[in-house]
Amino acid sequence: MVDVLGIDNVLFSVGDLDAAVAFYTGTLGLDLAFRLDEPGMALFRLGAESPGLLVRRGPVNGGGDGAPRLWLEVADARATATALAAAGVPALGQPFPVATGWTVEVADPWGNVLGFTDYTTMPERGRAHLS
Repeated sequence: MVDVLGIDNVLFSVGDLDAAVAFYTGTLGLDLAFRLDEPGMALFRLGAESPGLLVRRGPVNGGGDGAPRLWLEVADARATATALAAAGVPALGQPFPVATGWTVEVADPWGNVLGFTDYTTMPERGRAHLS
């Protein structure tokens, strides 16, 4: 039902951004793509792929806002939200703007969060322009 174009990013919540950057770069050896202290996030490259591991400062209880997230790229996140709602899959909230466009999140029955994100404001960076 949802036309997934590929993985956008994997998102983890961390309690301490400095410690997370030290762990993922120093201990695991991942390359830091960027770090934004104001919103409390850092993106690490995962090989040569564009998708990465995005860590965000926030709750780490493994549920709700602290749940691990897998964001998948779609052509239109708001249309995907409408299609999912019609299929009986409730969104965790309204679609929200992100740097590349829009995202909507849903949870599976076990609380894992799937985000569907588009690149409508940066189409040159997304896969949709390759179709």
